[in-house]
Amino acid sequence: MQALTITPGQKDSLDLADLPEPEAAEGSVLVETLAVGLCATDREVIADEFGTAPEGRDYLVMGHENLGRVLEAPEGSGLAAGDLVVGIVRRPCAENCRACAAGEWDMCHTGNYTEHGIEALDGFARERWRGEPEDMVKLKPSLERVGVLLEPATILAKAWEQVDRIGSRAYFRPHVVAVTGAGPVGLLAALLGIQRGMEVHVFDLEEGGPKEALTKELGAVFHTESLAESGVSADITIECTGAPAVIREVLQNGAKNSVTCLTGVSEEGGEESLDLGALNLSLVMDNRVVFGTINANRRHYLKAAEALAKADTSWLDKIISRRVPLADYEQAFEDRDGDIKVVLDLA
Repeated sequence: MQALTITPGQKDSLDLADLPEPEAAEGSVLVETLAVGLCATDREVIADEFGTAPEGRDYLVMGHENLGRVLEAPEGSGLAAGDLVVGIVRRPCAENCRACAAGEWDMCHTGNYTEHGIEALDGFARERWRGEPEDMVKLKPSLERVGVLLEPATILAKAWEQVDRIGSRAYFRPHVVAVTGAGPVGLLAALLGIQRGMEVHVFDLEEGGPKEALTKELGAVFHTESLAESGVSADITIECTGAPAVIREVLQNGAKNSVTCLTGVSEEGGEESLDLGALNLSLVMDNRVVFGTINANRRHYLKAAEALAKADTSWLDKIISRRVPLADYEQAFEDRDGDIKVVLDLA
């Protein structure tokens, strides 16, 4: 079968390789891959900023955002041939720490977890793969064209869950939400806010393009000015860019009793001036909370699947700006105007 691979330790080693079929020992469920979404993490793996091959191998199969169809499944597994499934990306650490043992591998204490397409586990950018039933989540047939968005949606399902838990510490009746960044993660953050009946404001620099159109179609307000200039006083802010300048502005413009979630990953070494005394005063005196989140566990996959199933699939489909055949994979990594989410189409 064909698979998109990289060689850890070698920059720009991306290659379409012929690999053996997945071995039965990898799992009792055989899945054919339909689509693999691409994101900044994939580019970083290709650039050899991180990424580890499975033990005993010198290559790693790419791809963590995924959608597949079951070919074979054992009786009693809850799965059957034809079912749509998404493979869960992160797996528990070898030590099975207390968090991983509780099914909260997204909160792993040791950091020795594995991740498909990233850390010591082959990814899903291959024609077929195997796993156990508990390693995947079943989707409704209506999500066949957009189910590849599930993995990024899990990030927001977890973010909103944590916001709700933090808010429950005291009186918290949020109404206004600010989302910084209108990429796939930002748009999905806005979607979940709209589904909660919130007034959602999305901030992005790209005026007049598909991001603005998708934001307005969702029923949210699109802004190109800064958060401070907008005058929006958000009860909840979800930061989805990872840009230090945006993060600084988010931290400096929190409302009383607000909760801010940071989902974007920043590069180290950048310098942004920040008055820590003023920030601390604001956090303490205004009862503000700022927290970061990454990855997701099975519970978040199930919540994200519910959110996608409730959404307008035609709106979700517009987030996917390009579908590129696996054979033309190099085109998928080109930067093109209007791109939001690019997907490798293996169907």
